[in-house]
Amino acid sequence: MTQEPSFFEAVGGHDTFVRLVDVFYDGVAGDPVLRPMYPEEDLGPAKERLTMFLEQYWGGPGTYSAQRGHPRLRMRHVPFKVNPDARDRWLAHMRTAVDSLDLAPIHESQLWDYLERAAFSMINTFED
Repeated sequence: MTQEPSFFEAVGGHDTFVRLVDVFYDGVAGDPVLRPMYPEEDLGPAKERLTMFLEQYWGGPGTYSAQRGHPRLRMRHVPFKVNPDARDRWLAHMRTAVDSLDLAPIHESQLWDYLERAAFSMINTFED
């Protein structure tokens, strides 16, 4: 009996998630609303955290939890004003990143569905 590959494996593993995160943060780097949410001068640590998180979520190595514990996404985002504008900007940069991967339609749909739900769940204010 053969086991179906995880989503992580099916889309190309580590290299695919690195590409996704690199393209995403290329957009964030120039975004006047999102960039201030990343206090480190270099976006490298944020890229590494997001890559590890997404890899783990989609069936790859459990490095994120081993290094950082439970993801607690909403709690980790509380210090930042995540309003609908920030959500929409995040999604726009992530849409560009997802499109850059040329995934099979079923994989693109699964990934995008998760990213949209995650982005909507991070809203913690409706103030400008």
